[in-house]
Amino acid sequence: MKQVIHRRLSKSFLRSSLIILLAFTTVLSAQEGDPAKGKSLFNANCAACHQLDKKMTGPALRKVEQRLSDEQGLDREWIHAWVRNSSGVIKSGDAYANKIYNEYGGAAMTAFPQLSDDDINNILAYTAEEKAVPPVNTAVAAASTGGSDASGGVSNEIILGALAVLFILLALGLYLVNKTLRRFADVQNIELPETAKRTPLWKAFVQNQFLMIVVAIFFLLTSAYFVYGYLSQIGVDQGYQPVQPIHFSHKIHAGDNGIDCKYCHSSARVSKTSGIPSLNVCMNCHKSIYEYNGETSPEYSKEFYDGEIQKLYASAGWSDADQKYTGESKPVKWVRIHNLPDFAYFNHSQHVTVAGVECQTCHGPVEEMEIMYQHAPLTMGWCINCHRETNVAVKDNAYYEKIHEELSKKYGVDELTAAQMGGLECGKCHY
Repeated sequence: MKQVIHRRLSKSFLRSSLIILLAFTTVLSAQEGDPAKGKSLFNANCAACHQLDKKMTGPALRKVEQRLSDEQGLDREWIHAWVRNSSGVIKSGDAYANKIYNEYGGAAMTAFPQLSDDDINNILAYTAEEKAVPPVNTAVAAASTGGSDASGGVSNEIILGALAVLFILLALGLYLVNKTLRRFADVQNIELPETAKRTPLWKAFVQNQFLMIVVAIFFLLTSAYFVYGYLSQIGVDQGYQPVQPIHFSHKIHAGDNGIDCKYCHSSARVSKTSGIPSLNVCMNCHKSIYEYNGETSPEYSKEFYDGEIQKLYASAGWSDADQKYTGESKPVKWVRIHNLPDFAYFNHSQHVTVAGVECQTCHGPVEEMEIMYQHAPLTMGWCINCHRETNVAVKDNAYYEKIHEELSKKYGVDELTAAQMGGLECGKCHY
């Protein structure tokens, strides 16, 4: 009987221990949090003011829970209260909360009452991760090892050089053989046949008047063709790709990050010109983005891009260390790329807003350009061809409804080109 009771007690004890162990594990895992979920929450709620490893509008948050525990003796409950209502913690007289508040110029932290304990724990788990080691750039590594591979084999230059030397030696040998044979013939009194003298080819050509007239006409027509081609290219800067004072990669901004062209060139929607964005537009993002962490190449490394961001800070008068403007700004002397003659009128808003023309139609695949260049010739013929071939987007566009209805009856078509709507009239572009 005692053995049965003992077995029952043992089973109950084991069952209770298992339940307690599972409960403890669940609580522990809940307290530890999920770094993956924490990263998403951090980027959505915290990244505007905080970085993990750099002081921004707020302090750096890498291992913030451990620092607060070791240095201030604060636990996770304090962090929960601070995140949900920092103002309340400050008003309660908390010493560390008031120290942080005063250290950052009295800037109150945004309250996040919607975040649950699990959400905050997930964020803390993300901040507790070790800093990731940047991956080795395989392209740079391949470029660095390529030199050693090339040096191990025979290069094309060496092969071509050897063939050239061989050809010269062969020509020299033939010359010496010919000279030796002639000397041998002289010694043996052997007479060599003399070649008959004839009129040189150039002299016969000059004496032929018909050929001279044909050649003269040919050279006149060829010269006229090249002169016309040269004059036609005056003022045409297709392919122009100047070096800018600050390297700006449209590939990174418009391509990799998908920033809308009209975010920076906002004037294109409402004005004749697209406008050059002020440095304040750049600083909207680069107050927080102080380094480049995207793809690199041997030509454009991370250090190169980080250096260009520092040029931006110097021009805008921004102190990255103090996170404030110094008041010592200087203008950036951008080099203009697209420049129409003064006698040609072009309105960006008419094309971008009214007609709905994409920026790439005129400027090419901007989202793929590391360095911006002029894609199209922007000549009169190029513009006219576009007006002749492009149908006007009239659907859901009240601007064109009335004129489209009248011109459709006139031309007997359902779709109208810009040319049919007056796009070839001289006064449209020249005034």
